[in-house]
Amino acid sequence: MAYVSLYRKYRSQSFDQLIGQDHVIKTLRSAIEKGKIAHAYLFTGPRGTGKTSTARLLAKALQCEDGPSANPDPESEICQLIAKGGCPDVLEFDAASESGVNEIREIIVEQTQYLPMMCRYKVFIIDEVHDLSTKAFDALLKTIEEPPAHVIFILATTEIHKVPPTIRSRCQRYEFHRGSMQDLTACLTKVAEQEGIDIEPSALAAISRMADGGFRDALSLLEQAILTADDAKITLAQVYDQLGLVSSDAVDELLTSMRAEDIPAVVKAVDAVIRRGRDPRALVESMLYRLSELTHTAYGIELSTDPSLEASTHEVLTRVGRDQLSQLRAELVRIHQAIRDVTIPRVWLEAELVKLSLMMNEAPKAAPGPRIAAPQETRAVVKDSHQAPKPAPEPQQAKPEPQQAKPEPQQAKPEPKPAPAAGKFGTLKNLVATSSKAAASRLMDATEDLSDEGKLRIHVTRQIDHDWFYDNPKKMAFLQEKVNEAYGPGLEVIVSFRRDESKTAPDESNSVELPLQGKPLEVEVKKVFQLD
Repeated sequence: MAYVSLYRKYRSQSFDQLIGQDHVIKTLRSAIEKGKIAHAYLFTGPRGTGKTSTARLLAKALQCEDGPSANPDPESEICQLIAKGGCPDVLEFDAASESGVNEIREIIVEQTQYLPMMCRYKVFIIDEVHDLSTKAFDALLKTIEEPPAHVIFILATTEIHKVPPTIRSRCQRYEFHRGSMQDLTACLTKVAEQEGIDIEPSALAAISRMADGGFRDALSLLEQAILTADDAKITLAQVYDQLGLVSSDAVDELLTSMRAEDIPAVVKAVDAVIRRGRDPRALVESMLYRLSELTHTAYGIELSTDPSLEASTHEVLTRVGRDQLSQLRAELVRIHQAIRDVTIPRVWLEAELVKLSLMMNEAPKAAPGPRIAAPQETRAVVKDSHQAPKPAPEPQQAKPEPQQAKPEPQQAKPEPKPAPAAGKFGTLKNLVATSSKAAASRLMDATEDLSDEGKLRIHVTRQIDHDWFYDNPKKMAFLQEKVNEAYGPGLEVIVSFRRDESKTAPDESNSVELPLQGKPLEVEVKKVFQLD
């Protein structure tokens, strides 16, 4: 008997065997039980999530001998024919290889004219439908729009955006989700038991992680591990070697060395990984996967059922630090994108990780606490910046008379008016600031006016601030909500623009010389140019 791959051998033969797509199965079963069968279905989602398997299961349910049934008998003759691909009334083809308009006309358009040979419906399953040409979609459109009563279409695609809207709008659409780590691990464990394979739980977890939510990919990776095990127990190290991954221990050592700013250890760790034949990009991917696990642990999202793995993850998290996870992940994503275009990736990655190590340990030093200067330092700063914010008085040693006769202009200026941050208006500003920094910045220099009964006028000092509030009704609704919280209900808020004259008018008290105007200007011009 010819060898059958695991993903074909363990393809779901009933709705109950389909893993991870409960929302799809529940809807399809309900529609079949109620007799509400659509003429076209569109299955979309990532590869290896069960779209084609579900299409065949739906065909079995529709062609069941006892009428459309939500629980078809897998052992029935028709179901067996559909499973083997021998049913003449269930036609399945791949649009990736048969994408032309001629194939669509020959296989589908012409076939729809004939009644089913032995079943209730003629079911057309078109896999990777997004690969059809534009003319092929046009030829298919009319048939999907008004098909004969005995024809049902099931379309499957991994790239829904490539399917024309005219086709999508005529189909019932079902979204298939990626499998979770728990679902993938449970599936692999069941297959390993049925195949009599002894494999470490950590090795199954590594395969599930690499499958990225695809059940078919997970079974293919498991099959590869089985073929290289030589009837021995499959270990985590063997899976790492087989898949070209970097072990968690090596990644943990690298991360802790970076956190400790141990540059020699970082360089040695990178060199050791590369010497074992690992690709530099694979190292970055393994670091990103490990940081994802650390992030889940840091925020209480436990994904592993192995207590030993949980303990080691908590230990590494303590050494790396929760506050470093976000920065590390962002930088490694950048490195992962850039490393594809690097000529010497090993050397470049080593330099990037060294730089990232220094950056991680400099981050806490970047925001020191406020420093209180000594009185002498305060006076020196004021003197250098030519400011006069009322420094401490110093004994005058010389020429006291001129200072008494002519006070400094800065002392003659009135004190600036404090910002209206007290009372209910101050409460309003605080409420706005807690929800929207952008809105709070617009009200920084604003003033209130309650002269009109039942209205609160907020005067802003810039036209751009006034326009910002009125360019979107949601912004005024937000401001009204905060006014109700601060002042109580019943006040209508109005934002108006009022120029701050104290900022725009010239300060004549500080001007060296007033401008000449009128008759004095005429006299001065004659004097300069010696005119009579």
